[in-house]
Amino acid sequence: MSEAAPQTIYLADYTPYGFTIDSVDLHFDLKPHQTRVKSRIAFRPNPQAIDRTFFLHGENLTLIGATIDGAVVSPDVTPQGLTCDVPDAPFVWEAEVEIDPKGNTALEGLYMSNGMYCTQCEAEGFRKITYYPDRPDVMAVFTVTINGSHPVLLSNGNPISVESNQAIWHDPWPKPSYLFALVAGDLVAHSDSFTTMSGRKVALNLYVRPGDEGKCAFGMEALKRSMKWDEDEYGREYDLDLFNIVAVDDFNMGAMENKGLNIFNSSAVLASPETSTDMNFERIEAIIAHEYFHNWTGNRITCRDWFQLCLKEGLTVFRDSQFTSDMRSAPVKRISDVIDLRARQFAEDQGPLAHPVRPESFQEINNFYTATVYEKGAEVIGMLKLLVGDKAYSDALDLYFDRHDGQACTIEDWLRVFEDTTGRDLTQFKRWYSQAGTPHLSVTEDWQHGTLTLKFRQHTPASAATPAPQPQVMPIAVGLIGQDGDEVEETRILEMTEAEQSFVFDDLGTRPIASVLRGFSAPVVLKQQLSDADRAHLLAYDTDPFNRWEQGRMLAFGSLLAMIREGTSPNPDWLAGVRSVISDESLDPAFRALVLGLPSQSDLARELADAGDTPDPDIIYAAVEATRSAMAKSYEDLVPTLYRRHTVNAGYEPDAEQSGKRSLANAALSLLTRNDDAKAAQKQYDNADNMTQQLSALANLIRAGRGSKAVQGFENQWKNDRLVMDKWFGLQVMEADPEDAHEVVQTLTKHPDFNWKNPNRFRAVFGSFAAHHAGFHHASGVGYQLLADWLIKLDPLNPQTTARMCAAFQTWRRYDADRQALMKAEIDRILAQPDLSRDTTEMLTRIQRA
Repeated sequence: MSEAAPQTIYLADYTPYGFTIDSVDLHFDLKPHQTRVKSRIAFRPNPQAIDRTFFLHGENLTLIGATIDGAVVSPDVTPQGLTCDVPDAPFVWEAEVEIDPKGNTALEGLYMSNGMYCTQCEAEGFRKITYYPDRPDVMAVFTVTINGSHPVLLSNGNPISVESNQAIWHDPWPKPSYLFALVAGDLVAHSDSFTTMSGRKVALNLYVRPGDEGKCAFGMEALKRSMKWDEDEYGREYDLDLFNIVAVDDFNMGAMENKGLNIFNSSAVLASPETSTDMNFERIEAIIAHEYFHNWTGNRITCRDWFQLCLKEGLTVFRDSQFTSDMRSAPVKRISDVIDLRARQFAEDQGPLAHPVRPESFQEINNFYTATVYEKGAEVIGMLKLLVGDKAYSDALDLYFDRHDGQACTIEDWLRVFEDTTGRDLTQFKRWYSQAGTPHLSVTEDWQHGTLTLKFRQHTPASAATPAPQPQVMPIAVGLIGQDGDEVEETRILEMTEAEQSFVFDDLGTRPIASVLRGFSAPVVLKQQLSDADRAHLLAYDTDPFNRWEQGRMLAFGSLLAMIREGTSPNPDWLAGVRSVISDESLDPAFRALVLGLPSQSDLARELADAGDTPDPDIIYAAVEATRSAMAKSYEDLVPTLYRRHTVNAGYEPDAEQSGKRSLANAALSLLTRNDDAKAAQKQYDNADNMTQQLSALANLIRAGRGSKAVQGFENQWKNDRLVMDKWFGLQVMEADPEDAHEVVQTLTKHPDFNWKNPNRFRAVFGSFAAHHAGFHHASGVGYQLLADWLIKLDPLNPQTTARMCAAFQTWRRYDADRQALMKAEIDRILAQPDLSRDTTEMLTRIQRA
């Protein structure tokens, strides 16, 4: 079975560490296989602690020697760390260890990526660097000396001295070990500066490998916009003399907010019009903002323990969403966030991986970097802001920063600042942090003599994580749209606290249509009985962009589900409603592109399963394809004009205006391709001067069965650009015919550039395959077997990536008995592997027990 029986850790068992740390001095002598790390740490007893056991975490370390106050000691060493007798007074611990960065394929701790040394310490990677109390509530000031034969030697904080083959760094701000960072390599800097609101000049550097200098400008501008926005909106000024970002090719996540030295997956920072799509640019802008915003919401104020992960991540995701909304289109950003939330977090909430925003227990913390912690955590912040109002939210944040700067905090600390600011009791609101599951909110209407009564009922399905859910506080944003299309009641926030609750709207002339849950004001499943005519009316006239899009989505759902269940044709009323929106030139092109989108095939499968039906991936795929063909036919007169009108011929800019036009033009192209034998797509591919246009055209050519020449040409053009080749690998899988998808994957894994040890390349192929609903769920089970084979191969080298990819199996009970048996067999086969990692063992055990 597993490498070791996973140990369950409980929030209720938290106790303070027995010692506090006054200072940490680290000395690195870098060598690929024999790096020496010397630590000198000043400890003193913690008067708040009950247990004074001196335990230091440590994994995969060779202890050379240790002393206490200069006297040699012989600690008791285990694979998890060491213990030692220590004085009941302040003392200095010194130790020397040896580690193997080049052999570290797990990409945790100190490792090497293409000859460059780099670190990833969140959540528990620092214990693979040296012996240390590797927990977030132990904060200290670090001084770091790096010896190495590399032109660039970086760590946290400010440089004390930089000489040939040696650099000394000092970070004046106390931090936990998970925020430690070190980078050493042959790198070049794209440099700039930022002047803070108090007039301090901060040096900015974006370090990249030689050859990538031309992909830095956008990231640097995004950083400066983030710094300015955080000052303007939150009053947060940067607090060091410089801010460094480093691009790394081999990285398990998107980026890491280490204090003053952010380390980024190359895909999350490098961008140019020729190699990056509009979506890449927007993602990069958001991730740079997210990691920078962590400087205050995560670094200056951090988590007491890992159960509080949402304290920093939910708040920072909310902040980066605000930033993107301000930089781009707020309605489009909101709709995009909800699409992502429903696809990832709702699936999590409704399956075996369900857990509260703040879990009560875990075995492997790496498995809790989830959509629930991040995206649902952000939704909880958004609800809180709606409930208290903008002014109270701002005041509470100011109090939060003033009261808790330099501390490791809890959700209770966070909520208390709102209680102290507003006088509200947030005991019930706290259930959003402690209960798992997505609440179901139903609404019924009663119309009597000019009075509309909306009766709401909330219910959260019970789960193993939350056996007896209680009613939660919900801000429900409601407006009323008249039969003439006018708004007769502007948005009102209804505060629901009971299992059932009614709200009354008086003095209405004629019966309006209720626009409920505007802006998706709470992360719930809304059940509102509206006729297709009422939904079409809201699609045409609702003043809330989210709800306008939502009604189109609900009409599409109804049409597709009828096709799947009854073999009907697409709903003509829905087709007509979409036509009215996409032809309205007064509307944002990016919004119209979203209206042209369809629910995902996995969303349709979930909807069928929730209704008690057994989803058939092949029938779902056929219904979606038939709908797309019907749309192409229905809008045959319109899409050529849409395509021409919104094709951008000016010089490329990754801004909201141009990006919105391209998104609509390319949505039109996907329909046009079904009518013109891919002629427009071929022309766009041949003439494209940016990656957005080239990749969209290539996708349409592949989909139309006309892509073989372009696929080869694309490879020849971009074979030396690793990030573009990730796109090439992924696109072929995503656009494959379901019958052939597994064969496409098998062929790509034999390609000489398929470096399966690189997380980006592995995800490009197998992440795309898992997302290919009908292809992955091929009735033969070949997709399940193929993914399992590669997860078994990857796990010994990179448990984090393996465990996260296991989520592809989380819906195994949703499908028919044959598919269930096939998936279950592969889950069991992986779990039967000797020395399976803790990460993968925990993830699959939870899935298996669903």
